Formats: sequence, structure tokens, C-alpha cells
Amino acid sequence: MSSQKPDPSAHSGEQTETDHHAVVSTFDLFSIGVGPSSSHTVGPMRAAKIFINDLKDHNVLDRVHTLRQIIDMFGSLALTGQGHGTPDAILMGIEGETPDQVETSSIKARVRDIHTNKSISLDGTHRIHFDPEKHLIFNYFKSLPQHPNGLRFCAFDKDANMVATNEYFSIGGGFVVNEKTQLDHGENVYYKEEETDEGEAAMLERRQQDAAIISLPFRNAEELVAVCKRENMTIAQVVYENELKWHTPAEIREKLLKIWNTMDESIRNGVLADPNDCLPGALNVRRRAPALYKKLLKGLYNPVPSKVVYHDSQISVPGEATSSPSDAIERVENYPLSLSVLPKRQRKRFFLPALDYLSVYAIAVNEENACGGRVVTAPTNGAAGTIPSVLKYYIEFISENPERDVMEFLLTTAAIGMLFKRGASISAAEVGCQGEVGVACSMAAAGFTAVMGGSVDQVENAAEIGMEHNLGLTCDPIAGLVQVPCIERNALAAVKAIAAAQLALNGEGDHRVSLDQVIETMRQTGLDMMTKYKETSQGGLAVNVPVC
Repeated sequence: MSSQKPDPSAHSGEQTETDHHAVVSTFDLFSIGVGPSSSHTVGPMRAAKIFINDLKDHNVLDRVHTLRQIIDMFGSLALTGQGHGTPDAILMGIEGETPDQVETSSIKARVRDIHTNKSISLDGTHRIHFDPEKHLIFNYFKSLPQHPNGLRFCAFDKDANMVATNEYFSIGGGFVVNEKTQLDHGENVYYKEEETDEGEAAMLERRQQDAAIISLPFRNAEELVAVCKRENMTIAQVVYENELKWHTPAEIREKLLKIWNTMDESIRNGVLADPNDCLPGALNVRRRAPALYKKLLKGLYNPVPSKVVYHDSQISVPGEATSSPSDAIERVENYPLSLSVLPKRQRKRFFLPALDYLSVYAIAVNEENACGGRVVTAPTNGAAGTIPSVLKYYIEFISENPERDVMEFLLTTAAIGMLFKRGASISAAEVGCQGEVGVACSMAAAGFTAVMGGSVDQVENAAEIGMEHNLGLTCDPIAGLVQVPCIERNALAAVKAIAAAQLALNGEGDHRVSLDQVIETMRQTGLDMMTKYKETSQGGLAVNVPVC
């Protein structure tokens, strides 16, 4: 990355004319994908798919004779790519797969075939020569100036002439940025003059969200709270109104419930897995969620049944119920629509009948993620267990209206994620694990406070507390695997989120440190953090715990 620091005014109260709002679609922030990493698995798979789509759009796919990926897995992608499943993800993307649709159980067999046959099918239609051992190149000691997670694709014809090339950057949470693919007659996208301001300008541009026309824009937490108070709305209602610019009410409901059902399914798969199974990789970490879940069932439903039964929290989505999913919406006459779909709630009392479930749920999701299973980026795969754990706990032990609570929880957490994505980063390769598990903790604390009936000020306070006590959290995965300390870290973040919510709910919403201040502090801390603590496995636990 460039040594030049971004203009701090882009993250302070002084806004420039080119400063855009923080709002993105909730369904860009929460996306269904595969493990073990959103930036190193989901992002590279999407990047490969984008490149192949560009070849099709430019009608040059049939000219391609071979590919060469300089997996400029530059930086973090190169250093931890093997442990994060990056090469396999790229191969699946080249074959036309997407993270939300790929059949996870088939990936290993397909990758084996590619290695054995030394060929790959572009978009599943055009087979070419491809030797992963030669054409997937890890640049361990190079990094592109724009972002630590860099990836370069080059396509060649039968005469070894370059047909097209492009560079992509996986910036966290499955988000991928790139310039349009350059053809052989176009400008070369290789950066030859790295000392120019081009890299810094690209970085700043990626920090700005598209200037979409939305109902209730906000750029930071202060503006979000002000919008809520001005419109007499909750944070979830504000996000819902903005989401209506992209989706219908029925689509919003369906997508939110699909996200939750995927989260719940990942918990289910984790707790019902074989307790003797080990996670992939050299660490030989045994799954813990199945045994822990069985112990908890014994305490709650004694005696333990011979076969462990999972108590799912699935919610019917369109097509699964006899009644129309939009019946309630069609009866709404008041505007804004969100006031009826997500009415304000009374304060609830909080009890702790089974706090241990938080840890089990989080561990279950992250063990599924480590195995390459289907999870939801929340806001990343490395932090995929925290938000589902807290929401599952709320639905199981507190909720009186699961469907409405799921919608309010996810929309509230999405707003907080948007603020971090715009004001700092959700990429561990940029700011360490504070940008992943720390952000997830902050988001979960806000969501829990909201569904407990907290005020807008208390929600903002909970989000601030959740991040304040994750500042400086490093990313040092042992052996480059998203296992240790990642899995336990999610469990602790879930518990911390509940504690942060409780502190906020017991207060009046007034506090010395604001969420905007802690987001800016997190950004600065990430810039100051040594590279070896940013998802490179070159420091911390990664070098002090031997891999036998």
C-alpha cells in the first residue's frame, strides 16, 4: 500500500463535495457464500467470475487458449491464500460458479480433476489447457499499492499473445473492486509507476460509496441518529426505507428471511456434525460444537435423547406458506411503510437462562466456515459466527415475534456495518481483526439493543462499546487457517456484544466516546498496525504456536 495516508477529512465531520453517503444495500453487506474467508475465498471467486464474464461480454472467450493467474495474491492473499482456500475459489470462479450457488460438496472433487487433467472449462463451456501448479502464482513478497488483497488475471491466445488482463482487489466482506477488463488493443492495466498518486486516488475512490439516490442518506453515525430523530424512526426503519429504492417490500422480506435461514442452517450443520471430525488443514483441530451442544441439551432437556435433535429457528419464506408473504404489507395504509412493517417496540427485560448457547452457536458457524461450508458474510466470513449467534439466542430465549425481530435485527446491524465500511474498513488485511470480529461485535450489540427496545441513542452507544473494546485486535491466524484463534474469537465477540448491549440498555444513551470517534480510531489504529498483524500469518500466534 502507499505510505501516504488518506485525507482525514474524508472521515471527519468536514465533508467534501465528492463525499458520498454510507448507504449500500443490506444485501450487499450480508451475502450468502462459502467458507473459509470472505476476502480470500468469496472475493477471489467473484473476481474470477467477473473476469470470465468480461471475456464473454467482449466476445473474446473463444480466443483464450490459456490463463495465467499471477495471484497477486499479492500480500495477504499470497501469504494466507492456501489456508484460506483461495486457489480453489479462483478455479471455481473461472468455471462460472458463484459463492451463493456453488455446490460446496463438489468443490474438492472438481479441483482434483483440474489438477489431474491440467485443464479447466471457462464458464463451464470453453475448455482450455490450465496447469494450476504453474499458472497459479503466489507473490509472497510483493503487494500492489491499492490494497493488500490483489489479484491479477491474464488470458492468452494460442500464439501466446495476451488477449485480456485485469487486476482485482478483494476489500473485505466479499466486496470486489476493479477497473474494466483491458483488451489487447487497450491500455495496459499493469501499474508501472507505483510512485504516482494513482494508487492513493483509487483507494480513496473505493472508500466512497456510489452516489445512489436514496430516501434517507447518512454518512456517519451522527447523521444516522439525526435522521432517526428527525423522522421519528428507528435505525431499522431508516434502512428499510432506503432499501425500498432497490427492492419491493416482499423482496426485502424474502431476502432477509433467506439470510437468516442460511445463518440458522449453518448453526444446525455445525452442531449436528460428527464430533470426531477434524477441521481441514495441518492443525488437526477437532470440531467442538457438536459435543458442546449435546452437553447443553442435557442441561436444558435432561435426559439427553439418544439422537441429538436441533431446534431450528427457520422462518417461512415466499412459496413455503399458504398465505401470501405480502398480505400484511398490502393492508398497510400508513407511510412510511417501515412504520407499519417494523413498529417501534416496548422495552424488554433481559434474562440469561442459557448464555453458553451464544458460544456454541458461534463456534458451530465458524467450524462450518472453516470446512468450506455455506455461511453468510456477517460482515465477513472470518466473523460469520457472531451475529447469527446473538440473533439465534434472542429468537430462542426472548423473541415474541421472530419474523419481525429478524428483520429489525438484520437491518439495524446492516446500518452499523455500512458505517464501518465507509469510515474505516471491514478487511483484516487492511486493519487487522478489529475490522472483522470487532465490527461484527459492534453490529451484533446494536442489533440486540434494538430488538430489546433500546432507543436510537442506546443502539449507537452499544455499537460504540462493542468496537471500543476490540480496538487493536490483530489478525494472526495460525498456519493461515481461519481456525485458531478465529473460531473462539467469534464466541467471545458474541458474549461481548450482549454485555455491550446490556451496558447501553442500562444507561440513557449518553456517553463520552461516540461511535464516529471509535470508527475513526479504528481506522487510524489499522493504518499504524504492523503488516505482520494483518492477515499475513507472519506475527502473533501464527509464529509462536508450532504447527506439528
